[in-house]
Amino acid sequence: MRIIRDYQFVRARDRGASVAIGNFDGVHLGHQSVIELARSAAGDAPLGVLTFQPHPREYFAPDTAPFRLMSPEARASRLAKLGVERLYQLNFNAALAALTPDVFAQKVICDGLGLRHVVIGADFCFGKGRAGTAEDLERFGAQMGFGVTKAPLLENKGVQVSSTAIRQALSDGRPRDAAAQLGHWHRIEGQVISGEQRGRELGYPTANMSIDGLHPPRFGVYAVLVDIVDGPHQGSYHGAASLGVRPMFGENRPNLETFLFDFKGDLYGTTLSIALVEFLRPEMKFDGLEALITQMDADCVQARAILGAL
Repeated sequence: MRIIRDYQFVRARDRGASVAIGNFDGVHLGHQSVIELARSAAGDAPLGVLTFQPHPREYFAPDTAPFRLMSPEARASRLAKLGVERLYQLNFNAALAALTPDVFAQKVICDGLGLRHVVIGADFCFGKGRAGTAEDLERFGAQMGFGVTKAPLLENKGVQVSSTAIRQALSDGRPRDAAAQLGHWHRIEGQVISGEQRGRELGYPTANMSIDGLHPPRFGVYAVLVDIVDGPHQGSYHGAASLGVRPMFGENRPNLETFLFDFKGDLYGTTLSIALVEFLRPEMKFDGLEALITQMDADCVQARAILGAL
């Protein structure tokens, strides 16, 4: 998959795609349905996705609480797995934000990227002040020579599939409900960073990862699936992970600590993808290390049973 970040400098081979437009945070079932419509309309054109970085919400409200379900890198990885050939991840800045709907259609979609067909959700808004609607884009497409398909909103068991609903499920500690809307396990991806090595001292060495910039799921202990994405230990494992602020040790910067079952090796600097499968219990402060270790033993037994039944 090729990633294009500027609509003003586009190679001829990257023009003429059939694209789905949106933020695609989480790449949930609704997003996937829009991508499938773009695939159906593509013919011999490349299949693409048009999105923005940073997320417009982050641009206009930089002090807002973290809400992203996945990092841009994780989003790109998920889109590539769906067969997307061109990711137009445009730099969202003051100049792009100032484009009126008609100018956006002309300069970005038509002249800049030369798109053949675009697929949007029924509630799609675009251009300065989000003034443009799906109907406006259909009109512009007819005028400027690109096709437009308006995708219906998707429901799952009577509930509209949305990033908002997925965030709520994760906040409630319901990763299976989030997965039902995502169409895949919710994953936290990133590099393993150095920690305090307390887990190693307790007999449970963990891989530590930052969750900065991401919507935080409910703090606590989870049964997890682990993919080691690169390095000499590349592969898939089962594990148990603690997500939160580690109240036992008085620390308050949230992170994710994962213990991989039946694994030995150095993972520092390695990229991991951690899938949250089931919430086991909330964070707790124990009377001492012995009580903590006893609980960790029980957590791992429970996690092994849950993951073994998948």
